[in-house]
Amino acid sequence: MKRFALIGLPNTGKSTLFNRLTGMSQRVGNWPGLTVELISARLLLGGRMVELIDLPGVHDLTGYTDDEAVVRDVLLSMPFDGAVLVLNASQLDRQLPLALQLIASGLPCLVALNMADEARLLGISVDAEALAERLGAPVALVSAKRMEGWPRLNEELNRLAARPASAVQARLDNVPESRRAIDLARGTLDGCWRLPSVLPTLLTEKADRWLLHPWLGLPLFFAFMALLFNLTYQIGTPLQDAVGGGLDWLKDHALATMVSPLPAILQSLLLDGVWQGVATVLTFAPILFVFFVLMAMVEDSGYLARAAFLTDAMMAKLGLDGRGFVMQLMGFGCNVPAIMGTRVMRERNQRLLTMLVIPFSLCSARLQVVVFFAGILFSRSQAPWVVSGLYLMTFVAAIITAWVFKRRYRGGEAFLLEVPPYRLPGARHMLTRATGEVGAFLRLASTFILAGVVMVWLLTHIPAGDGKTLAYALGEALSPVLDPIGIRAELAVALLFGFVAKEILLGSLAVIYGVSEAGLGGALVQHLDWASAMSFLIFTLVYVPCLSTVAAMRRESKSWRFAAMSAVWSVLLAWALSFVFYQGVHLLR
Repeated sequence: MKRFALIGLPNTGKSTLFNRLTGMSQRVGNWPGLTVELISARLLLGGRMVELIDLPGVHDLTGYTDDEAVVRDVLLSMPFDGAVLVLNASQLDRQLPLALQLIASGLPCLVALNMADEARLLGISVDAEALAERLGAPVALVSAKRMEGWPRLNEELNRLAARPASAVQARLDNVPESRRAIDLARGTLDGCWRLPSVLPTLLTEKADRWLLHPWLGLPLFFAFMALLFNLTYQIGTPLQDAVGGGLDWLKDHALATMVSPLPAILQSLLLDGVWQGVATVLTFAPILFVFFVLMAMVEDSGYLARAAFLTDAMMAKLGLDGRGFVMQLMGFGCNVPAIMGTRVMRERNQRLLTMLVIPFSLCSARLQVVVFFAGILFSRSQAPWVVSGLYLMTFVAAIITAWVFKRRYRGGEAFLLEVPPYRLPGARHMLTRATGEVGAFLRLASTFILAGVVMVWLLTHIPAGDGKTLAYALGEALSPVLDPIGIRAELAVALLFGFVAKEILLGSLAVIYGVSEAGLGGALVQHLDWASAMSFLIFTLVYVPCLSTVAAMRRESKSWRFAAMSAVWSVLLAWALSFVFYQGVHLLR
């Protein structure tokens, strides 16, 4: 099977092109270094199966960043039949040097000039044929987002796949240094790439006068995020109710009948343990889908990258930069890729400090817990504002952490950010992205939840003397620590399993109280007062991230000590915040 490398600079639409060619749903980022994992897919080109490997975004083949080192290592260690280089058609003066370096490496190369539609709007013209002749490599002018120029791209890809020559390894010793490549690029582009004398004023410049305003920028950003949470609730809650009703109907009218011949203890395990735990998690799939569609819209529009710009000055006072804020936003989906995304930072101290704040991002698993508790404690009109407030609280926890550790992990790396123009997000990509995110959440949940809820069911049914269960005895052992923050003994078991994966937490609560998802809210309100429920929620938001995140921190920091310190710190901070809240409420009563 032939093998192609997909190479490009950050923000050139490389991931979008990869997804279009392969039908996958890799994430598209608006900041450098997002693609840090090697992702490959097979596709049929001209009747031949080809493996396409998506390499991290790089500016230069002779640079010294981690991503550039990864690309060099892959090109040197693996033979390729061809390379597809993705460049932004409107920024060829800065990006063509990479093409000259790649062609000089000896790899058969196809140059895809992406974002042709944006170049056209700016009045930039490209003579692709003349450029191909000067480069000695085929050039295709395309728009991956709109699939413009697709026949030409496919034609060239098929031609590349049909080459009878054997795969070759890149010869990076032939690659010109950056300065030499820039000089060569200027001569190559002369007459092939034309800029208008005056670039037109686009919607991006007009919008940024308000959205990047020194005083209005941040309030507008938080207002947009609050609007996003409101829309998530307004659209997602009815869908969630419908799914919950359907699952309850299925349990009452089909599953209960099917398991009725089994012994009572097995019926309880299957219906009250496995089904209730799984069904509770499934009911949150619609609301998470809506959230990720909206987040994809904000991210793909280019607005999220501006958040990094807006927060850079504030983050600098905490020893971080705008990338730290962006990584925390990335952690909204899952903390693990955000931890891995810190590889874009070259300085170790800056990476470690950013890794310490990322676990406070509200990942999708914790989001379902927040959505659930806000829904049972507050009205539908109040709940979105409560969720927004809890999101702000996670930022406060991150700020406290950065402030405490900024002297220990002091960094000094300069931060350069490329802010893309505003782009209209594609509906297909948003839906594909949300489907992928929710699918990943459910796959992860299914990995842990079955074993988790069965374990919880066992703990809540195994007697431990004096009419108590093992779960209650375990909770009682932790009561000296949890009583001051209002967390009851039975909830301690859910917190322990929540450390393995937060996806288990609500399912565990449903099993502990022996109710369905629809009845879990009522059971919690009956057993807990308002202050205890909120204290439990605050503790869940801040305390130690899941086991996968801790493992990722260990892998990226190469230090168990660092990962353990992060876990201990988050537990202490969670306890302190819950204590202040719970005792504060009691003092005010």
